[in-house]
Amino acid sequence: MFWLFTMARSIPPERLCRLVEVAAEVFISQGYRRTQMDDVAYVLGVAKGTVYACVESKAALFDAVVSYADNLELLPGTDTLPLRSPPAGATLEKLRRRLIEGAKDLELGRALKRGRPRDLKAEFSAILRDLYQRLQRYRRTIKIVDRCAIDQPELAELWFAEGRKKQQDAIAHYLERRQSDGVLRPLPDVQIAARVILETIVFWAVHRHWDPAPQQLAEDKVPDILVDFLFDGLGKEGR
Repeated sequence: MFWLFTMARSIPPERLCRLVEVAAEVFISQGYRRTQMDDVAYVLGVAKGTVYACVESKAALFDAVVSYADNLELLPGTDTLPLRSPPAGATLEKLRRRLIEGAKDLELGRALKRGRPRDLKAEFSAILRDLYQRLQRYRRTIKIVDRCAIDQPELAELWFAEGRKKQQDAIAHYLERRQSDGVLRPLPDVQIAARVILETIVFWAVHRHWDPAPQQLAEDKVPDILVDFLFDGLGKEGR
């Protein structure tokens, strides 16, 4: 115990930040089950004992990545290391709270409370840009959870059922509302349309950043193109 305490006191302040960055990429690449502390240590270029001086276990490392990969929380000081393993279900509950908090002030939610819009494209653009900005801001956490959920049934239930499916259902509800308002053309299947919208935004906001053959693109133009393509495909005949 004294050895761990001494090691923590001598850890450079930037070490935990770098560990979170590296661990995030390893979890994304390999998933939760296949990721080992040895893998993270190898990529970080340190001995495995150095990793354990920062985090007590793989569960603690995963919790740290979920907490700090997108700078959602401030990194703790080195005097608190090693980070302890979270209680059972604590990381899952942390993600559940984020999903709930993130859904409170969505532009999509505000649109669903309004009546028929004067300008459908302006409303649709605000909804899409809001979703895009949020997904892009949290893209590392989203990518990590999306990749690791297949190894953890409870995480998969939270992420795919409570997270992604509810978001798709909300978009589908919006499309149905605007169809009934007479400002959006009838669609063969609103769930498919909602999935197309959501997956298109998620690809451009999240997944393309891990494209094995990345391209230099004008980042500020991406939302404009998405609005034009998706709105023309959905609303052209109903405007």
